[in-house]
Amino acid sequence: MAFNDLLLQLGGVGRFQKIQVTLVILPLILLASHNTLQNFTAAIPTHHCRPPADTNLSEDGDLEAWLPRDGQGRPESCLLFTSPQRGPPFPNGTETNGTGATEPCPHGWIYDNSTFPSTIVTEWDLVCSHRALRQLAQSLYMMGVLLGAMTFGCLADRLGRQKVLIFNYLQTAVSGTCAAFAPNFPAYCAFRFLSGMSTAGVVLNCMTLNVEWMPIHTRAYVGTLTGYVYSLGQFLLAGMAYAVPHWRYLQLLVSAPFFAFFIYSWFFIESARWYASSGRLDLTLRNLQRVAWINGKQEEGANLSMEALQASLKKELTTGKSQASALELIRCPALRRLFLCLSMLWFATSFAYYGLVMDLQGFGVSIYLIQVIFGAVDLPAKLVSFLVINNVGRRPAQMASLLLAGICILINGVVPKDKSIVRTSLAVLGKGCLASSFNCIFLYTGEVYPTMIRQTGLGMGSTLARVGSIVSPLVSMTAELYPSVPLFIYGAVPVAASAAIALLPETLGQPLPDTVQDVENRRGKTRKQQEELQKQMVPLQASAQVKNLW
Repeated sequence: MAFNDLLLQLGGVGRFQKIQVTLVILPLILLASHNTLQNFTAAIPTHHCRPPADTNLSEDGDLEAWLPRDGQGRPESCLLFTSPQRGPPFPNGTETNGTGATEPCPHGWIYDNSTFPSTIVTEWDLVCSHRALRQLAQSLYMMGVLLGAMTFGCLADRLGRQKVLIFNYLQTAVSGTCAAFAPNFPAYCAFRFLSGMSTAGVVLNCMTLNVEWMPIHTRAYVGTLTGYVYSLGQFLLAGMAYAVPHWRYLQLLVSAPFFAFFIYSWFFIESARWYASSGRLDLTLRNLQRVAWINGKQEEGANLSMEALQASLKKELTTGKSQASALELIRCPALRRLFLCLSMLWFATSFAYYGLVMDLQGFGVSIYLIQVIFGAVDLPAKLVSFLVINNVGRRPAQMASLLLAGICILINGVVPKDKSIVRTSLAVLGKGCLASSFNCIFLYTGEVYPTMIRQTGLGMGSTLARVGSIVSPLVSMTAELYPSVPLFIYGAVPVAASAAIALLPETLGQPLPDTVQDVENRRGKTRKQQEELQKQMVPLQASAQVKNLW
């Protein structure tokens, strides 16, 4: 509790905390745009094969003579007659216009640009036999997020939260801007990969830097505020994509502001808790005095001294003697249990979440409307989640959000296809629960891991989440076996993963652990409380049995 007492002594949630938390959270608005940007920049408009160059496209009859029809009377997207077929007219739109030989679009495609004037699909013809390349771009982005979570999580524990965050802002700005000017598809994929790496680092370090500067009783508020800012980003993406439908301009619009974030991030104050756990007491004192001055607690800051810090932060200073590595998450039994359980929760949440949100065109309604609805459902969902987190506990909130999400998705798997309103409502409800799960898991993970390995633990958790987001699109391919199979898988995984929550400790009202010993003490304390409760129950049970005998 020593560090928390220092924060309260220096103003608690003062002017510094309010300013820094606001500036750290602000970039998350656009991170939501980066994660689901390809719903718009890689949208697939209606298209069909382009006929030979000498065809008179101004005459519908001449164009129709080249286009085979599918079973519903619509032009085939990927086939063209080798020669014009002068078949009968199409009064009902269901007749074919010939039975001649066909070939796969040798002259390219014609796209319907009414909704999407320009996307990476239309620019580089990522349709038909090249359709898989569209998904490859998103998968490479998620692979970048995975690598970034592994890399920047460990670096932040060794170099500090602020330094890594500054670099991540610059990398996001540069790689995102370069993607907007990419001359070809391979270059675009490379820059998106780099963007994914940096966005992972931004998310992890934003959450940790804020949590480590806030008193215990305010951590749930910070976690919920972070979640709401992310949801606001989903509204903003829908508006920006509608106003700026050209994919290059939209890509630039969500990337260029990170140059501004990069500039003002130099004024952030590094986590004093991280300095203390690294054994750098002089920098810990300097930053605490700066915070005291900003919060108007000059006298309290002046009273701080090296001797006072050494006396009150003995536990934090001992962690600086041995920097933990990611291998400690496996070697140490206490950390291993946390790592395995939290990994299941991260994977399940991300796996089901991206299974829903990356297929907006599959709902059959306006993609902009669905984006707004998916953002709107987060508002009440995260409010309920916050109330449960702050009043009942982290474990109930995490378990309820995963269970409800899985149940909604499973029910959706048995609802008939023609019940579009019911199916959409269940999907939106499930998405809201998964957003609440994300909101909780970020806060929960930061609270259960000790300071010496907190960022590494968050990074590894985010890594498992990215594995889930990469695997998720592959599961959608099982729809070829049976249309509802993906939904059954997306629903079953979070339901099964929720069982792991029973093995995790409750952190409501508990101080942040600084060492592995703190984690073991917390676990031992919980066991001791259970044993004392059982001892108290024995006399009561005996008394009840005596009463029953009488």
